[in-house]
Amino acid sequence: MSEPASISAGIAKRYATAIFEIAEENKNLDGLETSINDLSAALADSADLSDLINSPLISRDEQQAAITAVAQKMNLSPVMQKSLALMAQKRRLFAVPQLIAVLRDMLAEARGEVVAEVTSAKALTKTQSDKLAKTLAERVGKDVTINATVDESIIGGLVVKVGSKMIDSSIRSKLNSLQNAMKEVG
Repeated sequence: MSEPASISAGIAKRYATAIFEIAEENKNLDGLETSINDLSAALADSADLSDLINSPLISRDEQQAAITAVAQKMNLSPVMQKSLALMAQKRRLFAVPQLIAVLRDMLAEARGEVVAEVTSAKALTKTQSDKLAKTLAERVGKDVTINATVDESIIGGLVVKVGSKMIDSSIRSKLNSLQNAMKEVG
């Protein structure tokens, strides 16, 4: 892991632990989950929001005012609203994507689930997703929540990450293996 990525991960872990404990204490883990799902979707959909959390040109006060307004408009849980405002004040909004990932893992662990990151060339249908979740649950011995993303560059197949294990059955991976094998022969 590169140094900036490890710094972001460390920051995200500390904030996530505090946010999770407060939400758990207030018995509002469902509200927290809704908030992080909404925030994640907003970050994926809005280039402006992404720029807001990453831009060093925006002052602390402007970042704090903007993220507070966005959080209130999105009706995020109070703990998320306050945490985002604090992160803006401390110039830590760049760690929000990692914060979301850590919080998702903590919520899944609290429910006795494991999160599987699944990348496919096209969106999985409900049936495919359910069948994959069932198959993975049999392999890992826990309930599996699928976090699906689409990446057309893998051409076909799936890339599945569960914890520290990764299964890459993508066509891109197979073509790369074939290309390497051909280089060794010739």
